[in-house]
Amino acid sequence: MKYHLSFPERVEIGDLTVRDGMQALEHIFSTEEKLVIVEDLILAGLEHLEVTNFGHPKYLPQFADAEDMLERLFQSKRVGHLLKQNGGKVLVTAITINERACTRALDFKAKHGVGPDIVLQMVSTDPVHHKTNSGMTLDDYWKMTERCIKMVNEQGIQMCGTVSTIWGSPMEGARVTDLKKAVEFSKIYLDLGASYIEQADHDGSADPARVYEYFTMILDPDLMGKWADPKYHLAHFHTSRGMGLANVLAALQAGIYRFESTLSGIGGQPANMVDGKLISGTGKYYHKEHLLSGLVATEDLVVMMESMGIKTGVDIPRLLNIGRKFRDNYLTISPGQMDTVMKAVSEFAGIPKNRLFALLDTDKDIDTLVEEALKFVEKPGEDKPERIRETMMRFFKSLSWYLRRGMWGVSRAETIVSDVPPSPYLKDLL
Repeated sequence: MKYHLSFPERVEIGDLTVRDGMQALEHIFSTEEKLVIVEDLILAGLEHLEVTNFGHPKYLPQFADAEDMLERLFQSKRVGHLLKQNGGKVLVTAITINERACTRALDFKAKHGVGPDIVLQMVSTDPVHHKTNSGMTLDDYWKMTERCIKMVNEQGIQMCGTVSTIWGSPMEGARVTDLKKAVEFSKIYLDLGASYIEQADHDGSADPARVYEYFTMILDPDLMGKWADPKYHLAHFHTSRGMGLANVLAALQAGIYRFESTLSGIGGQPANMVDGKLISGTGKYYHKEHLLSGLVATEDLVVMMESMGIKTGVDIPRLLNIGRKFRDNYLTISPGQMDTVMKAVSEFAGIPKNRLFALLDTDKDIDTLVEEALKFVEKPGEDKPERIRETMMRFFKSLSWYLRRGMWGVSRAETIVSDVPPSPYLKDLL
């Protein structure tokens, strides 16, 4: 039409709240809490959910319940019958970053007869970022991935190959990356047998112009051959610089119709501390504001699509109610949770809880607290005092943030506050 943008009639949206979303929050949610959110999202119409990570619990204790989470989901009285392996349509994905994680996923399916429909592995076009995330060189990882794809495909499980740092890397010294390298990696993955590619902007480095440029390349038969079809490509955008939905629109214009998101727009790099205790995670945080680098919000993404007349299959009022419940009941820190954090930090830093509560009013004493904690924590012969200092600074800044805001993370879903816009397509919801 002369005055209209060109869009597909329908898009597919996958929600990653309990995996990518919760891994960034510095709190461990229970299996029951995660299960309820997944169930609610399925009942709202979401048909693709990423629910856990089979990575080592030492590094990701948030997912130590991976097997339990899957077992309870497949046995769920509310939604079990809606899962594809139980005769429904809903697809379940789990992360399997290495061969050991793939084996765990396969062992689960062998034991229970059901398991994830899709598993996911990831390469970064920046070798430094890749080595930090996987602990392997790119050459070794490609060899391992080829073995894993064969293993899971033989058991009826699809492999999603994720390509990261497409539009830039968060690592110092390797910030600028080459779009052509990501095109090359996408083709390698698909040639190895991956079912589709998650084209990922994991830290919010993308901008709309380069997003359009890249997906135009991905859908160019001269570059991708038979893989130049949008069914093989899914867009995954973070919004640490506020460009998430603009990037979605650019990808949509290029021809992409598969997207991912999280409730409240949470997510990002795995936390390196939870409930006041240090964990491994993936090391030092990439961004100054760790909690502000999440994905585009599911609530806003669905509403934006529907307001443009693009069908998502999601019940908007139900989704917005879920979003508000998640913000109010999950992101809000309870008194008991706060006490647990305060106790853990006090024991680690050797500072009484009553003094830590002073951070509620001011953070001007953080430097003093850090120096005092260093004397308590440092061991004779310690050769990395700056690393310890950075850790202690992070502890106290996080604690100050939690005391003042009372939230594990910031809800960046504007629609759960402002409700739906006055679009002709949404007039029945006004």
